[in-house]
Amino acid sequence: MNAPIVFISGSKGGVGKSITSMAVLDYFTTQHTFLKLIESDKSNPDVWSSYGSTVESEGVDLDDVEGWIQLVNICDAQPFKAIVVNTPARNNMGVRAHGAILRDSLKELGRPLVTLWVINRQRDSLELLKEYMELMPDGVTHVVKNGYFGEERKFELYEKSPVHESIQQQNGKSLFLPDLADRVTDELYSKRITLAEAAQQLKVGDRAELQRWRTAVAVMLTSIGL
Repeated sequence: MNAPIVFISGSKGGVGKSITSMAVLDYFTTQHTFLKLIESDKSNPDVWSSYGSTVESEGVDLDDVEGWIQLVNICDAQPFKAIVVNTPARNNMGVRAHGAILRDSLKELGRPLVTLWVINRQRDSLELLKEYMELMPDGVTHVVKNGYFGEERKFELYEKSPVHESIQQQNGKSLFLPDLADRVTDELYSKRITLAEAAQQLKVGDRAELQRWRTAVAVMLTSIGL
């Protein structure tokens, strides 16, 4: 298989897609992986703002059929690069309309599709996930429980839901993204810097908190074979 397509979604705003995408980019960079960022969040391109100058990047409109064609062609042209796709809110609309273009190309591309679906503790996160899995049954979907919304035990709505069983049946995992102190994330977003740059620039205590988080993220992503 060629390098993976890592599709980071949640199909709603505010669940933590951007920080998850930054975590994946940071992890791949530390692993010296060849990679490319696809930024499809046109209204709030936080990931592009932080990583666009340090990682090969391209903007793609996944609300439009042309964007999905462009995405597939990028994946075909650079098979040795991991493709990290940061998606916007309401991305299920684009997946519903045009996702078959990617889905039907996966076999020819020879790439695994790995979806990281970021959730909060609300029911709509699960309903949107259920729809996404029906639209994109190929590949594997992992759920990322964002610790910003509470301790892992508080995600009981997801743990007791049928969609949790569906994730397990298709060999997906339930992951927990630990919370990162607000003072650190504020620095990341206000200065538009990468995690690696922050690890050099922040104050000592802030750097220690960031390193704790990066280590936990590496364990999380290693557990799914990235």
